Amino acid sequence: MIRVGVNGYGTIGKRVADAVAAQPDMELVGVTKTRPNYEAEGAIRRGYDLYAAVADSAREFEAAGVGIEGTLPDLLDAIDVVVDCSPAGVGARNRSTYEAHDTPAVFQGGEDADVADASFNARASFDVARDAESVRVVSCNTTGLARLFAPLDEMYGIEKAHVTLIRRGGDPGETDRGPINDVVPDPATIPSHHGPDVNAVLPGVDVDTAALKVPVTAMHTHSVTITLREPPTETAVHDLFEGERRLFSIPERAGIDGAGKLKEYAMDVGRPRGDLWENCLWAESIHVSGRDLSLFQNVHQEADVVPENVDAIRAVATDVPAAESIARTDEALDVGLRSLLADDERLRKPITADD
Repeated sequence: MIRVGVNGYGTIGKRVADAVAAQPDMELVGVTKTRPNYEAEGAIRRGYDLYAAVADSAREFEAAGVGIEGTLPDLLDAIDVVVDCSPAGVGARNRSTYEAHDTPAVFQGGEDADVADASFNARASFDVARDAESVRVVSCNTTGLARLFAPLDEMYGIEKAHVTLIRRGGDPGETDRGPINDVVPDPATIPSHHGPDVNAVLPGVDVDTAALKVPVTAMHTHSVTITLREPPTETAVHDLFEGERRLFSIPERAGIDGAGKLKEYAMDVGRPRGDLWENCLWAESIHVSGRDLSLFQNVHQEADVVPENVDAIRAVATDVPAAESIARTDEALDVGLRSLLADDERLRKPITADD
């Protein structure tokens, strides 16, 4: 049993905590918060032991009547692996604390690559974590691109990829983010940081990226064009993607024309918080012309890195093979959306009306 602590019970941290708690080979020992807010209450309501991320804030929890089990050092002494889900930049400051307690750490993609011994993606670079004391799960956008590129590169080889990322301005709860009414190149330089970040886990892929930030909160959208070394057929590409549980092909007949309906679909099928752990590809957008493959995909920035964090824990703490870890994670979380309205007869199941 791998004993895990989550430092930072926020947007990503609470999702990682739930995912860890769902794994039969992991124990969620506790989570941290800097102050006794609604997320701290949420952790307590889920039965998670709560620790103060900063020792000076312990009195604030006491004054609010919120019981804590201790502070971050106490948590680190009780676990095998810590997952740092603190705000970008804070993780780098936490690294020395983890090292002092000899606790392997999993960081998030908001940190610079040098925060950890290696950058991690379960599909593309699982084994880099084997001899590492710390790994960085690459960002939501990079995770989405790595999942898409890896099977294509293995099957056909990638000569060149061009990606335009239309990025959400902020998560739903981030009232201080923007833009409010604008479309902003972010960054204005090309390539954006996403291409080099992909190369941290897929060094052989030649990829250029450009990014725009827009006033939405639901998801990121990627416009992708890939020149492959060997020409595929559209049918073969569809079949390849169907074999990847962390890719979800949205059938045209489902009538899902954007992120809003996609999120509603996730809630309707019972996903916690409406989370989409998979890349969401519009099936009708997949187009092949010679060796060029084009498509649109959406990435749920709050959720797609969650399975990767679970796999990263196993990668640094065990000798479980990559395929087995990914399968365990996917089974425990029920990753692998498949629409009952799929265009492929092999995937389609009859929908029975309720009485």
